[in-house]
Amino acid sequence: MDRPRFRLAFLHPRFWLLWFGIGLLWLVIQLPYRVLLVLGRWLGRLMYRVIKSRRHIVMRNLALCFPEWSANERERLAQENFASMGIAFFEMAISWWWPKQRLSRLAHVQGLEHLRQAQAEGQGVILLALHFTTLEIGAALLGHWHTIDGMYREHKNPVFDYIQRRGRERHNSDATAIEREDVRTMLKVLRAGRAIWYAPDQDYGRRQSLFVPFFGVPAATITATTKFALLGKARVIPFTQERLADGSGYRLVLHPPLEDFPGETEVADCRRINQWTEQIVLRYPEQYLWAHRRFKTRPEGEPSLYGHQEQV
Repeated sequence: MDRPRFRLAFLHPRFWLLWFGIGLLWLVIQLPYRVLLVLGRWLGRLMYRVIKSRRHIVMRNLALCFPEWSANERERLAQENFASMGIAFFEMAISWWWPKQRLSRLAHVQGLEHLRQAQAEGQGVILLALHFTTLEIGAALLGHWHTIDGMYREHKNPVFDYIQRRGRERHNSDATAIEREDVRTMLKVLRAGRAIWYAPDQDYGRRQSLFVPFFGVPAATITATTKFALLGKARVIPFTQERLADGSGYRLVLHPPLEDFPGETEVADCRRINQWTEQIVLRYPEQYLWAHRRFKTRPEGEPSLYGHQEQV
């Protein structure tokens, strides 16, 4: 995919409000990092009160995944989760616009040897990532240490799409943005020995998915990780990022490559990925993206789990 280019059409009056908002956000993120954390938590509290539809989804997901918790425990986690989403709004901006030297000071990286060994052996790598609220800044910080490619879906607003792609791609001068449906390019890049950021932990519909448990609830789990690893002859290296509670930045961890992957069946692989996801989510559940309808697609004959009349 070609690099994003500025076009005069972006100056059309219908985009002026967006440009104003982008400029204001750029000014705000010049503040110290710890101040932005506080502002993000305030924004998250406002979101929790105002965005009732997303609050319903978060609470429903928590009720499904943690039925043994009390209602108060789930509500406290939901509030912390919205605070994390508020912080993520500013993390997105600082990952796009902070000078690289300033941004890199936030990174505490572990396990780079796994990625470098694969590169030295000419082996493609699937960076098995997860949809945490820190995913934007986590990918940006890792890009300071190693070139990574990524799956990409074009945004409907062309100005925002330009700003987003330019901000993301500045961390990797030779990175490739791959359309999410472009399987051929994905495999070509893997066979060339490159590393691709890939997160399979969301509901992408019934097509090419299997139902395996996620926190005990049948969840449509995409089988593409198995196919990409097999056809791309790639190693699967789990990658996680965590926002540190002391305000010092982020712990990025490249875990050892998954052994014996792909396994005997796609079902076994999907189950293994979901079990690993559960383990990571339990370490810092407030940072996971619970606002996604993870259980939107149901097995045949089962009702929706997110109906507006449902009690959580």
